[in-house]
Amino acid sequence: MPSSPIRPRRAGFPQLAALLLLSLSALSLGACKPGAEGSPAPATEARNTPVTATADRDEHSYAQPDKVVTEDLALDLALDFDARTIAGTATYTLQWKDDTATELVLDTRDLAIDKVEGEADGQWQPLQFALAPADPTLGSKLTIETPQRNTRVRVTYTTSPDASGLQWLTPEMTEGGQLPFMFSQSQQIHARSWVPLQDTPAIRYTYTAHVTSRPDVMVLMSADNDPDAARDGDYTFSMPQPIPSYLMAIAAGDLVFKPISGRAGVWAEPATIDRAVAEFEDTEKMIETTEALYGPYRWERYDLLILPPSFPYGGMENPRLSFITPTVIVGDKSLVSLIAHELAHSWSGNLVTFSSAKHGWLNEGFTSYVENRIVESLYGKEFSDMEYVIARNALADGIAAMPEATQALAVRPGTELDADDALSAVSYDKGAWFLQFLEQRFGREVFDAFLRDYFDHFAFQSITTEQFLDYARANLFDKHPDTVTDAEIQEWVYGPGIPAYAPQVLSRNFGIVDSARLAWLGSPQLPPRQITDAWSTQEWLHFLDSLPPTLTHAQMAQLDAAYGFTGTDNGEIAMRWYPLAVRSGYTEANDALAAFTERVGRRKLIMPIYTALVQTEPGLALAKEIFARARPGYHPITTASVEKLIAEAKPAPAPAPAADATTETSEAPSP
Repeated sequence: MPSSPIRPRRAGFPQLAALLLLSLSALSLGACKPGAEGSPAPATEARNTPVTATADRDEHSYAQPDKVVTEDLALDLALDFDARTIAGTATYTLQWKDDTATELVLDTRDLAIDKVEGEADGQWQPLQFALAPADPTLGSKLTIETPQRNTRVRVTYTTSPDASGLQWLTPEMTEGGQLPFMFSQSQQIHARSWVPLQDTPAIRYTYTAHVTSRPDVMVLMSADNDPDAARDGDYTFSMPQPIPSYLMAIAAGDLVFKPISGRAGVWAEPATIDRAVAEFEDTEKMIETTEALYGPYRWERYDLLILPPSFPYGGMENPRLSFITPTVIVGDKSLVSLIAHELAHSWSGNLVTFSSAKHGWLNEGFTSYVENRIVESLYGKEFSDMEYVIARNALADGIAAMPEATQALAVRPGTELDADDALSAVSYDKGAWFLQFLEQRFGREVFDAFLRDYFDHFAFQSITTEQFLDYARANLFDKHPDTVTDAEIQEWVYGPGIPAYAPQVLSRNFGIVDSARLAWLGSPQLPPRQITDAWSTQEWLHFLDSLPPTLTHAQMAQLDAAYGFTGTDNGEIAMRWYPLAVRSGYTEANDALAAFTERVGRRKLIMPIYTALVQTEPGLALAKEIFARARPGYHPITTASVEKLIAEAKPAPAPAPAADATTETSEAPSP
């Protein structure tokens, strides 16, 4: 399979595939729950009493936005690759909201604070400040005494070489191998590790920056990057639209630019740039599609920055400059839905923002829904349906094991939740599912118009779930009475699990995959190449997702010989194949597994592999070996995740190899 392109979609189906599907039509499709999209659903009893809009408190920040807020931030920073630090000043233009307030409280993590000053009558004067002992989660509260309620305050500081929101890479860790690289990851609460801030999405501010660096690297920020800027070690930036702190971003390295359109392009290392431009050439079409649905793009430019493979996430929606993992560059556009997702954040998240992490679905659920609409428009409904089914099957597999509080889209006011737990698959996939439920009930034309007005109404604001529900009640629910009930809305938003009446999505392509898989499991005969040659990445993912937890050695070897899973360049396949290999005792994959896990730092792709490894004593030993080699190239966020997993591991002795059901194997298909 990896030796030939994996197509993301196709116009028709081979006749043999259709015949195979018909011949096994009595078998369960396995991909979806019973029910058909569009079927009416009865009202259900509310699992919780209704919740109304209240003042929101962000438990993950020391900031006091009811007393004072940052309106503008001016940075003057120097990057030091040798010391692995950023040093400089942050100057805040403040709006005082409480007439009695005389303190400015900022969030910090591992920052060295040199001095704090306030401007009064055009002069900068020292201010008293106190840095509290560090909380392991929140960092250190910086309290600044401001008896004159200064309009501008300036903090001089230096970051730690181990800042949780920054990664510094040596030249050897980059694609080109010649220049160092650094980049930030501020979400959820890591911006405070490289800028002292009111680090809460409840506060939005504009910013400017002056950044100096070694002259041979290009510096970029989540701001107005100039595609024609020269590398000279001295850069200025402006972000005129107000953003929350988690969208602060900076990167520096051997970066070049190539355009996709007049307002979109790619920044990447020279060795990566051409492949990235080819993979993401549909970006402008995505922008135009989203504008047609939900209104104009309001951030002027939309560029992509391709980071080294150590980037801990698939993408980060930093405004004007989405940070993108290189693991989605596979040569066939089969994973470009990630670009659709990050672009969709330009409306849901960047434009209309959750006020705290416990309302994370307002960002990620809306974005996942908009992403799917973009994919459907550009690549067809079957492709978007496959994406939906993969996501919802994974959610269904994992949601029952979650605490009930984290199964809800939004936790009720007063309930505390870890910042990272608030952005689980529930926020993404249950959130998108809820919006598809509303689309199904109200009709796409009505719901699209509602969403467009919603983005306009709350543009450049941070809101709560209850604000959204109040707006939806006034502008959607009450205008179309008897379409949904309050009980249904309460169950979706505050109830655990997935409502029984949730709309279902079926995929004809996955029906063929399920038939082929079941036929193979019932005999040693692999599906004909006429079928599998036409499978897209999504079909291979469904095939692997639907296999039993373990296979015999003969089955693993047969699949590997036929399809070349071991050593695949496709990270989505690797994250499924290697855990299966570990559980099945297929040690032939160990070397490739180790190489992949050492090279890639994207948590989604490697944490399932580590999780499988630490279940047994030999696997835990291998996990520790891999991590020891990989650690220098991992981002601090990834390092912390792997460390925690290994520290809490309770391995069992190595299991006996699974007995092969038959010694007969079919010959691998010819290339």
